[in-house]
Amino acid sequence: MTWVDEAGEDRTKRASRPRMTAAERREQLIEIARTAFAERGVEGTSVEEIAARAEVSKPVVYEHFGGKEGLYAVVVDREVRHLLEMMRESLTAGHPRELMEQAACALLDYVEASSDGFRILVRDSPVGSASGSFVSIIGDVASRVEHILAEVFAERGFDPKFAPMYAQMLVGMVATTGQWWLDARDPAKDVVAAHLCNLAWNGLSGLEHIPALRSSQVRAFGAAGRASRNDPGA
Repeated sequence: MTWVDEAGEDRTKRASRPRMTAAERREQLIEIARTAFAERGVEGTSVEEIAARAEVSKPVVYEHFGGKEGLYAVVVDREVRHLLEMMRESLTAGHPRELMEQAACALLDYVEASSDGFRILVRDSPVGSASGSFVSIIGDVASRVEHILAEVFAERGFDPKFAPMYAQMLVGMVATTGQWWLDARDPAKDVVAAHLCNLAWNGLSGLEHIPALRSSQVRAFGAAGRASRNDPGA
């Protein structure tokens, strides 16, 4: 009768698995760390935990990233680039209200599709803090909105020098709403976007009773969300 202890059995299983390339191992560690950072933050996550989940030794993590901080920097950098890319692709020329809708929808799309990534960015740099990756993203988007607001201000007789401040206000409101919706997820994202733009565009004194998205580029936003909810396989 042959008897193999649990540790020996584990070593046999690991030995029988295909060996990952360096690039594959790096991607595996990034994905594992991304999940762990989203769950507990960088302070609550250890190299030991990441290595254990990947079934490698701690030196493997250090070899690829130099330590937990290096791995965290890679994860955050990827999320920043992903969100900025989504924002930049969504913000196109058009009526200022349409631009606002595009920004709101792009952020909520990111929150829905990359919840872990958004949790990491917000934990790293909460809305309202003075520095961090998320603040940098907000500043980047606001700078794109700023010149359009300046044109509208000039056309309507307002002082264009206040456009940068209003751009920060508008984009910050979208970001804060996204942070709330991350856990709430109700109402649906197209409804959230419509009401958010309703407040930003009309103000409390001129709210529409039943707001709706107007931009031709985001009309499918609500339809896609409703289709996803109605599809039992989604």
